[in-house]
Amino acid sequence: MTPIKLSIASTDYDHFRDFRTGDVRAQGIDHTWSVLSHHEVFARFTANREWDVAELSLAKFTAQVTRDDSDIIGLPVVCSRLFRFSSFYVNKNAGIKTVKDLKGKRIGSPEWAHSAAVYMRGWMHNDCGVKLEDVHWYQAGANAPGRVEKVELNLPAGVEITRVSDKSLSEMLASGEIDCAIIARPPTCFLQGHPDVERLYPNYLEMEEEYYAETKVWPIMHIIAMQKHILDENPWVARNLLNAFNESKRRSVERLLDPAVSRYPLAWLPTYARKMQSVFGDDPYPFGIEENRATWEQMLLYTYQQGIAHKHVTPEEVFPEGIMTNVVV
Repeated sequence: MTPIKLSIASTDYDHFRDFRTGDVRAQGIDHTWSVLSHHEVFARFTANREWDVAELSLAKFTAQVTRDDSDIIGLPVVCSRLFRFSSFYVNKNAGIKTVKDLKGKRIGSPEWAHSAAVYMRGWMHNDCGVKLEDVHWYQAGANAPGRVEKVELNLPAGVEITRVSDKSLSEMLASGEIDCAIIARPPTCFLQGHPDVERLYPNYLEMEEEYYAETKVWPIMHIIAMQKHILDENPWVARNLLNAFNESKRRSVERLLDPAVSRYPLAWLPTYARKMQSVFGDDPYPFGIEENRATWEQMLLYTYQQGIAHKHVTPEEVFPEGIMTNVVV
């Protein structure tokens, strides 16, 4: 069989590296891999479908895959996943001590379809009694002005967003123009030690451990999407890609757990990785549908509630049929 040629784009993740370099092969596939910042991949794939297979924000993916005429489908491959209780930054002068104090406040995020903010807004709305319509929302670039929404939205009734094009969230948080920012990376004002800016939850690690123990949700930020016509023409491609991504990830985790071959120049990292195995299981970074069902279902609900997804769907509706089929020999 002549291999088919696929273009792939993602950030340079270690758990993808062996696949990208060719040390791991996807059977029947020759790939050309572009390594770019994830913001660039998101924007170019969303606007122009420049690659056959690409990393995509999970929130932005739900907006596109739930269209009636969607031309993409997902692979249950996790590019990036992080808990997000560390992502609340507040201005001390706003008197915010707990999440309940955010009711009636001004909160900013880089985009409405920003996965980190989607998770935390969903937590506020569903678990904490701070409803989406209880907050005045702002959208602006994180540390520089000019960031815009990349997907269409259908905001719920009562939700208002003020879009700011000439200031950053960092500037507005420091000046008190907003009371809180929900943002994936620490804003510049926080990193520079602005006296009025602090994390709402400095004990976020303990909160996240408790949250996972209770819910089994480990938030997924980015996944792999592919153009649907490729699967229509070659139904076997999805599973072969998943197999390659899984093997590449397995090798990455194996290196991480072995202090003799770890490529990361940090003390005790293998020890910490083994601790993660005690929390998440033998595979501390699982791909797949069932392995991540609680997380997929939560995000599909949250994005629907927040007017990002066009309809409330199940994980089986956004991934190829039968992709998780196991073959017993």
